Amino acid sequence: MLLAFDTSSAAVTVALADPVSGAVVASSSTVDALRHGELLAPAIADALASAGCKPHDLTKIAVGVGPGPFTGLRVGLVTARTMADVLGIEVVGVCSLDILARQSSLTLPVAVATDARRKEIYWALYDGPAADGSRRRLEGPAVDRPADVAHVLAGLPVIGRGAVLYAEELRLPGAAVTTDSPGSSDAAAVVEYPSAEVLAFGVATGTLPVVAPDPLYLRRPDVTMSGGPKSVLPK
Repeated sequence: MLLAFDTSSAAVTVALADPVSGAVVASSSTVDALRHGELLAPAIADALASAGCKPHDLTKIAVGVGPGPFTGLRVGLVTARTMADVLGIEVVGVCSLDILARQSSLTLPVAVATDARRKEIYWALYDGPAADGSRRRLEGPAVDRPADVAHVLAGLPVIGRGAVLYAEELRLPGAAVTTDSPGSSDAAAVVEYPSAEVLAFGVATGTLPVVAPDPLYLRRPDVTMSGGPKSVLPK
């Protein structure tokens, strides 16, 4: 079985799927930006139990590598690599913005914008979908202030949490842009967070590009190592 999960956003999303067809047999998603460490392990256990599987039934793990906040990404990546090491199975990473782009049902190019905090967004641009549903990333991922890249995203449907939080700065029509209707103002229909179901299907079918399971931070963490004690002696 293929286990897939992503913790790059405020959502902790988990899915268990057939490793060949990508058919999902169990999944869950919980939005709580402060409890990734508490929610991920129980969600994985629940998915396995729901499917009647044991950890040794897993043959591969797919994990979202971000970009995203330091703490959330670390929880997902450490969990994925530790489980893969203990079980002796393969682990692959997928850019979390690629997952969101794959979730769009639009048959035209799209932009993805997620919440990078500090009043910034992580963003990337994608081509229209190929026959198999895959999308080619044209630009990004990058991190910028919404107003600074509004001209880059102009005219494109924008998906992701950033489209909801910064609709005005990104100059989006209405409240935000949905995956199914470029001019819609129904913010509830916006795809805000990556889906582990889409991650699992994309990896199983080869329609999402895989990378090494290393975190994609794009900027330094808020917490840094101390440079050591400062001398109080006169120079």
